[in-house]
Amino acid sequence: MMQDQFGRQIEYLRISVTDRCNLRCTYCMPEEGLDWIPKPEMLSYEEIAEIVAQMSELGLSRVRLTGGEPLIRRDLAELVELIAAVPGIEDISLSTNAILLPRFADDLKRAGVDRVNISLDTLDRERFEEIARRPVDRFDETMTGIESAEAAGFEPIKVNCVVMRGLNDHEVVDFAEITRERPWHVRFIELMPVGRNLHLNDRFISADEVLGRIRAIDDLAPDDGPQGNGPAVYYRFPGGRGTVGVITPLSHNYCERCNRMRLTADGKLRTCLFGDHEIDLKGPLRETGRIEDAVAEALAGKPKRHYLELGTAEGSGGLAALSQVGG
Repeated sequence: MMQDQFGRQIEYLRISVTDRCNLRCTYCMPEEGLDWIPKPEMLSYEEIAEIVAQMSELGLSRVRLTGGEPLIRRDLAELVELIAAVPGIEDISLSTNAILLPRFADDLKRAGVDRVNISLDTLDRERFEEIARRPVDRFDETMTGIESAEAAGFEPIKVNCVVMRGLNDHEVVDFAEITRERPWHVRFIELMPVGRNLHLNDRFISADEVLGRIRAIDDLAPDDGPQGNGPAVYYRFPGGRGTVGVITPLSHNYCERCNRMRLTADGKLRTCLFGDHEIDLKGPLRETGRIEDAVAEALAGKPKRHYLELGTAEGSGGLAALSQVGG
């Protein structure tokens, strides 16, 4: 097994296949975009699959494909097929805004994607335009995408909502109510400060406050939640088909049980979402064909915890935008 210097077993790799996105969510990416990674500097699908294969020999068993928005990279199902063929990989999941899922859901399911996480920060069309900074028809496309995920047989379906005070926090009860009738697992995520979203600091709302608002309408019992690799803590309404989850990077960090690393689209193995420690895998892979020493160096340097703090980007490891590493 891959083990870091603090004894944590690392078995999960989040792979960013692109830094580009078809939305500009206010907490995730500047409206004008970023300086995109040039195509020659990005890992090919064959290189990504080779990295997964070599890391599987070291104990990797779970993979998540992220972006930016991963579905804007062409022929993503081909990468899924390559990863699914790697011995030892037990689970492949996908994070997406669902806009392109109607086009690709069936192919991705056949290729080997087991589960999807879908970003949806509002149930209101006009507010979607305000948050995503793209036309309201994108909201309709997202909702159609969720229906496509259900029709394709993805299970569980997790819906991720970044909660922002004065913007969408009044919708948390409406989101939670969905879990009574639909088998969705709605997860409320605390706002995470990075270099280009500090203007949102006054919109932070803690998961404890979110749960308090939901508990005001009905009991929430602790629940094991759905299959997954993440840090969410889950609850369920009496008789609810789905669950309510919270992810708390600021109010209650979960670093002591971190089981993951992140691979950027240009081949850096990032050992903490909010750390500045990263090791280049692309260079060794292209030069020698092997990455074991680089992975060992990454594990040895993985920090004990992050130091994210509201009001400053100093603890965010130099990130300008969350879209750079897929969250």
